[in-house]
Amino acid sequence: MSELPVLVKDLALILIVAGAVTILFKRLRQPLVLGYLVAGFLVSPNMPYTMSVVDKTDIQTWADIGVMFTLFSLGLDFSFKKILKMGAAPFIATVTIVFCMMTLGILTGQSFGWTKMNSIFLGGMLAMSSTTIIYKTFDDLGLRQQNFAGLVMSVLILEDILAIVMMVMLAAFASGGTNGGEMLQSVVRIGFFLVLWFVVGIFLVPLFLRSFRKLVNGETLLIVSLGLCCLMAVLSTTVGFSSAFGAFVMGSILAETVEAEKIIRLVEPVKNLFGAIFFVSVGMLVDPRVIMEFALPIITLVFVILIGQAVFGSLGFLISGQSLKSAMRCGFSMAQIGEFSFIIASLGLSLGVVSGFMYPVVVTVSVITTFLTPYMMKAAIPAYETLEHHLPKSWVRRLNHLTMSHPTSKSESGNWRRLLTQMTINTVVYSILSSAATAMMMTFFLPFLNRLMTPLWASILCGLSTVSLISPFLRAIVMKKNHSEEFKALWTANRLNRLPLAFTILVRVAIAVSFIFYICNALFQFSSAVLMTVGVTAVVLMVLSRRLKHRSIRLERMFIQNLRSRDIEAQVSGRRRPLFEGHLLDRDIHIADFEVPSDSKWSGQTLKQLALGQQYGVLVSSILRAGRRLNIPEGDSVIFPGDRLQIIGNDSQLAAFHHALDENRVEEDYDLEKREMKLRRMIITGSSKFLGKTMEESSIRHQYNCMVVGLEEGKENLTLVSPAYRFEKGDIVWVVGEEDDLNRLVEM
Repeated sequence: MSELPVLVKDLALILIVAGAVTILFKRLRQPLVLGYLVAGFLVSPNMPYTMSVVDKTDIQTWADIGVMFTLFSLGLDFSFKKILKMGAAPFIATVTIVFCMMTLGILTGQSFGWTKMNSIFLGGMLAMSSTTIIYKTFDDLGLRQQNFAGLVMSVLILEDILAIVMMVMLAAFASGGTNGGEMLQSVVRIGFFLVLWFVVGIFLVPLFLRSFRKLVNGETLLIVSLGLCCLMAVLSTTVGFSSAFGAFVMGSILAETVEAEKIIRLVEPVKNLFGAIFFVSVGMLVDPRVIMEFALPIITLVFVILIGQAVFGSLGFLISGQSLKSAMRCGFSMAQIGEFSFIIASLGLSLGVVSGFMYPVVVTVSVITTFLTPYMMKAAIPAYETLEHHLPKSWVRRLNHLTMSHPTSKSESGNWRRLLTQMTINTVVYSILSSAATAMMMTFFLPFLNRLMTPLWASILCGLSTVSLISPFLRAIVMKKNHSEEFKALWTANRLNRLPLAFTILVRVAIAVSFIFYICNALFQFSSAVLMTVGVTAVVLMVLSRRLKHRSIRLERMFIQNLRSRDIEAQVSGRRRPLFEGHLLDRDIHIADFEVPSDSKWSGQTLKQLALGQQYGVLVSSILRAGRRLNIPEGDSVIFPGDRLQIIGNDSQLAAFHHALDENRVEEDYDLEKREMKLRRMIITGSSKFLGKTMEESSIRHQYNCMVVGLEEGKENLTLVSPAYRFEKGDIVWVVGEEDDLNRLVEM
């Protein structure tokens, strides 16, 4: 028998040790990720007292596949619709936390004298809290159902998404894209790839799966899904992104398909296998000698994470509109790093821009902060009480008043949705226009000026011309929608809204300043402080300029007029209904789902018989039954138990319908014992009422609720009774029914 390949032996060692260690950690109620890390250390060459992996190259290849499938599974749980439903608060908190922690990480790395790239990647690692560890800790402490836990999970989802983008940006930065132009090019490429993601997601992939749905079982669906994941990973690397980013994109595409839930279940074991190998490979890089050598940085980083997340995490949730108590509970819960920190560290190593000591340092810091996570969560309330005791009472009241005021109403939620949608569209459109104008000026106008005059005057004239050209767009980015009805309503309705509204203005100011900063940086070699001052000053002058305001409004009206010209022509010619028609509808009308109970009296009746519209004023738009959907059902459509009815009506009509559906149910049978079916023999005598009658004439079934089973012939044989058979004297008839009905029948 030939000898087994080294890879099989290494996998056997990894999986056996990982299985044993994770069982132990499961018993100790610790996260399995830590078990994988410990298992990796036990099978690494750094542990001389146990067997170690022979070929680390093959294991690293499997680990890279593990990263890819881990992000593929993350993409399957991702949905833009889910993100948009979160509102503005998680976005504000996420941006604040990631920016502050990344800055803190960079400053910490530089204070140790580490290289620029080590410090930047360290900032990225410290900015990412662990979704897996926090979710597991919430579950163990029984906190998952509390309101603040939902806020934390929303921010963690956004952090994971931001981590994907950060990995792309770090890869571009590590490959030499250190100036503004190359970074902007990377952002544009990401935007292009995400647009392609929507096109493929909406049209090609669901169409492909739908076309072969009848031919695809669980096995083939798994193969197809993983094949699509690997295909997108290849395409992603071809255009310059990481394979992990491509896997995340394909997971997000499949998340919008009908088969998403089935794919998640099928991929879960594969993800667990390769994910375990990845985390074991991380643990293999833990070197006790490096840990001892870098003990001071490790301890420092632990305190940086604990204190930084407690402070900046609480600050992020606070400015997003949470009370001080809730913000501190959220911030203290995020004081650790986990899986994405390992992935970012692995990216840095694979690119050759991060020193070898970073990996074991980060893993050690993650292990320590993970063990401290439950204690940080428990310390949030005592820390709040201590802070409340020492802060002035007026400060505490003002901070807590932000969320102790009235909860967000339905109209307020609609205002937020409309305002953020409009601000986002305006910012994206005007940013694209500003980018295009800047690129045109730098590509064509600047070389033309360089041929006519000295480089200095060419740069000055090009810079002034470019800023003048894009100034209406930049002013629109900053000021558009700041005086809209939605903005005013939100500002006056609730103090909770004021900090998020101010934050939206600051974000747009930062975007406008970045354009000025880029133009000055591309043309002049000034320091960052001077460029930032010039950018802020220019944006302030644009905001204060009334002439620029009117120019911006004229350009916008011209743009909107051109955009809507075809729609206006269609409305005038009568080929389209007026847009205002939708505003005339009763806004109180909406749709709701109701399930028909198994004991409903409505079962078996048609919609025409029930007359739901006449009785309750509602409309049945659809019937969902056993995976099938019947839209706009006719009056002869029959209602069955378990049907899900989609009903259209206002609140009072839907309430009346729900009450009627609940009331029209078969009453419980309290004489259940009397419903037992029994078999009894009946002899036809000369005085029997049934003598000479047929089955139909005797009305045994209808009048007595009994059923004739058969006619006895001999001692063992029963023959079925024909409906035309006439009972004769001496016939022995066997009948079945309830005892009371049988007694009435036999007594006749």
